[in-house]
Amino acid sequence: MRLTEIEKTEIRKQRVEGIGYLRIANSMGISVNTIRSFCKRNDLVGRARKKDGVQPCKCCGSPVRQNPGRKEKKFCSDECRVKWWNAHQNQVSRKAVYEFTCAYCGKSFTVYGNNHRKYCNHDCYIADRFGKSIK
Repeated sequence: MRLTEIEKTEIRKQRVEGIGYLRIANSMGISVNTIRSFCKRNDLVGRARKKDGVQPCKCCGSPVRQNPGRKEKKFCSDECRVKWWNAHQNQVSRKAVYEFTCAYCGKSFTVYGNNHRKYCNHDCYIADRFGKSIK
């Protein structure tokens, strides 16, 4: 049986959480032997836990090296971070959502993370700044 990328990611995630082969197999409807083989091929045997400043990536399960005296890293790469963020939008606490009125068209709009916006989009900015009409 060939595993999809989604299944592989889910297996890695569950192994990182310390879930056993049988429980993963039952939850995903896949053979225990397939799960065990995949885990052995991808060095996911034993219990995954922090060791020597290394912890598993929240997205793919690969090791994430920590830098002493710095904020704890949760992902092995920006690609994994963005992938996890997009797949778990309901779990992300978005505190920096701002509501503004466009200085050009007067429409109300919301934006995440930027509290200095004046325009709802680039076209409104160009029209207001350079006097060109919106197409």
